[in-house]
Amino acid sequence: MQAPAFTGRGFFFLPGLVKQPRPPSHFNMPASISVASFGQLPDGSTAQLFTLQNQHGLQASITNYGGIVTSLTTPDRAGNMGDIVLGYDTLAGYLADGGTYFGALIGRYGNRIGRGRFELDGKQYQLATNNGPNHLHGGLWGFDKVLWQAHTESGPEGPCLFLRYTSPDGEEGYPGTLTVEVRYTLSNANALRIEYEAETDQPTILNLTHHGYFNLSAGQQPDVLDHLLTLHADRYTVVDDTLIPTGELRPVAGTAMDFTTAHAIGARIADVPGGYDHNWVLTHAADPATWADLGLAADVVEPGSGRSMRVLTDQPGIQFYSGNFLDGSLQGKGGQPYVRHAGFCLETQHFPDSPNQPAFPSTVLRPGEVFRSATEYRFGVAQ
Repeated sequence: MQAPAFTGRGFFFLPGLVKQPRPPSHFNMPASISVASFGQLPDGSTAQLFTLQNQHGLQASITNYGGIVTSLTTPDRAGNMGDIVLGYDTLAGYLADGGTYFGALIGRYGNRIGRGRFELDGKQYQLATNNGPNHLHGGLWGFDKVLWQAHTESGPEGPCLFLRYTSPDGEEGYPGTLTVEVRYTLSNANALRIEYEAETDQPTILNLTHHGYFNLSAGQQPDVLDHLLTLHADRYTVVDDTLIPTGELRPVAGTAMDFTTAHAIGARIADVPGGYDHNWVLTHAADPATWADLGLAADVVEPGSGRSMRVLTDQPGIQFYSGNFLDGSLQGKGGQPYVRHAGFCLETQHFPDSPNQPAFPSTVLRPGEVFRSATEYRFGVAQ
């Protein structure tokens, strides 16, 4: 497959797949931000739902409960808008969810830490083991379950939502008081940009990410196995049977892990026990000096609708998860059952279990340092 060619308005087109789409009839409309109540939390506080709309009619709805992107509408090749993320219609659905992390902000540490243990500056720390023997996605009460302070701005790039949270020293077992700000921008270049910034008053570890589940068919297909995926990575972190890295960075060439050229997600998934839930080592991250710039991480195309998504990040890794643990028991938006592989995740990140892997890029944040990172999901149509 040829590399994507970029056009105006932030869309990119993949040559040879489908014809160029007709733009939506509501192109070039004023960007806007609206806010509504999203329901009440058990402690009596109220969650809000912010809807950002850019000049071309793309919309992203985000709640300050867990920073969850509850919906994201983009056009198909005919210009019809559709919601491309999994989730629930109401706050009650997210409160009752048993651990899918649909659309949420993840912290303090995204992905897994082996046995929930790590050592920092000679001191041992024990975190919750909420994923078998391991710690996952910040523990029992991670950033996906807190109510963030919110405010909005209408900037030149597009509407923005700012979320802020202060995690106290010892929360979920992590050291240091950590102040985090996350900015969501729905740009007029048709991208959802997520920017992270954090500071601490004690040495701590940090690995922030976004846990969106995508189905670019906008619900027209029950699973994502026909989506064409490219990962700009030639190695991945080998894991044990509890999904903790062994420390080996193995080449993908000649294996079912090779997405250096576009393959259907389902084409070789049977060759991967349990399905895809692995961290790929991004090619742009071979030289740590390049991390300050956004590099290509992934491209996805859904052939039926023509929708496409490009992921760029400054992080060294990306976790591709193929929705293996969905089993049809969850009723999502409109009562739709989310069957196995109903959505896929592309979580930009540092590597799993980095605090216990000295050869991996460091996830330590110290007082006086400012953690900054950005990821963009750029939306378009294929031709």
